[in-house]
Amino acid sequence: MSATEITWWGHSTASVETGGVRLLTDPVVTDRLAHLRRFAPSVREEEALTADLVVVSHLHPDHFHVPTLRRLRRGTTVLVPRGGGHLLRGAGLDVDELAPGDTGSASGIEVRATPAVHPHRRHVVSRLSGDPLGFVVRQGGSSLWYPGDTELSDHVDDVGEVDVALVPIGGWGPTLGAGHMGPRDAAEAVRRVGARWAVPVHWGTFWPLGVRRCGRVYERLFRTPGERFAEAVTTAQVESMGHGATIRVGGDRG
Repeated sequence: MSATEITWWGHSTASVETGGVRLLTDPVVTDRLAHLRRFAPSVREEEALTADLVVVSHLHPDHFHVPTLRRLRRGTTVLVPRGGGHLLRGAGLDVDELAPGDTGSASGIEVRATPAVHPHRRHVVSRLSGDPLGFVVRQGGSSLWYPGDTELSDHVDDVGEVDVALVPIGGWGPTLGAGHMGPRDAAEAVRRVGARWAVPVHWGTFWPLGVRRCGRVYERLFRTPGERFAEAVTTAQVESMGHGATIRVGGDRG
């Protein structure tokens, strides 16, 4: 595979660059999100929001963050779940709505939307809904799977083999909740897609205000998912990194 650089900005926001072309996943650049506070370094906004193609996995505000998306460069191509495009009306972006099985592309990046098992509504009382998505990305001879928020289910077996799995392993609060994978399920998902490298995301970034940052729950769901994921993965090389850090996979290392 071609050399790929991945920068994790926190939560599920990551830049994936191959051959000078950059994909951005679920951009959330803020230190406060409703009742959540960012307990990680702030994002270098100008660098993080530089992208040729942006993918948004589902409608929840911690993934489909409208204020962040509206700060993208005008004309940027953004792929969103079908039903969510009107949230970005007037933003000057090239918005394309996808359903599972649909494809999109920009600047040589090819994307196939895959199913995800996760709540469809934007929030509990919202009428706005859309099928949550994962994405298989092919770019410059490399392939990557970003499943979005999802449970481990049979749909993973249909993804096909990829080089890199950019896989969510946790959440943002004192319970993980339905529609997510913890470290062990995420490790199993990595095995099923045959990834050679695994990069964990969606953990250790946001935590609710007013909830004590102590005790077993905080340690298990906020501080240690990365360690437990690395221990659970036996079929791929795990590339854990801190917020704002960049790693390189493939190429000369492959």
